[in-house]
Amino acid sequence: METPVSRFRIVLVGTQHPGNIGSAARAIKTMGLRRLVLVAPERFPHADAVAMAAGADDVLVEAPIFETLAEAVADCRLVLGCTARDRRVALEQLLPREAAARSWDAAAGDAEVALVFGRERTGLSNEELQLCHAAVHIPADPGYSSLNLAAAVQVLSYELRLAQLERTAADASPEARVLAPHAELEGLFAQLAQALDEIDFHKGRAPESAMRKLRRLYLRANLDAKEVRLLRGILADTQRMAMLARKA
Repeated sequence: METPVSRFRIVLVGTQHPGNIGSAARAIKTMGLRRLVLVAPERFPHADAVAMAAGADDVLVEAPIFETLAEAVADCRLVLGCTARDRRVALEQLLPREAAARSWDAAAGDAEVALVFGRERTGLSNEELQLCHAAVHIPADPGYSSLNLAAAVQVLSYELRLAQLERTAADASPEARVLAPHAELEGLFAQLAQALDEIDFHKGRAPESAMRKLRRLYLRANLDAKEVRLLRGILADTQRMAMLARKA
């Protein structure tokens, strides 16, 4: 069955070192991605790619090869190019987390999504960037911002994985709590005041100050109906035990 994660593809353009292809395959597989797409790799297939894949060689076997980036992303509705900041091409710049969120929004709407990575030395050409809807910039230390291709793939793949886990947790979260009606809270406060009197909590002091503080405490807690019933049950047992103590 097709799922949003199956609509992501990691596209490597003009990769020069086959070991980087293998490392990228390993990087995406560890984050639950499967689709690696290659555009005009210099040396592939290659033993170095298999060696660096470290068990992700199935990703390599399934990777299609295209002559141009345009062919590789022809059916995609969202194409994001991972690149250093380049002022020559006017593209919206996204951080990896922003890119992951946008990618998941698109994939959830049945769109094919491509994250594109360029050559090790020169990155993506201006013509290739023109095929992208936005650019993704990894905010590395400007004093040493040289990021290995597979490391960049790992960063973006991790952000996609994190976004997936956040969405899964949100989908699995319980339904929103329904807060207790005002009348039920007032019933709780009335019973609480009565119980405090019965156990002589105030010791002759005026009860108003303590009750104001207790009201604020419980109102801050945003109690739901079940919690109110639980508290009233505790108060009822307290009152019963106080009555038995008085009779003893």
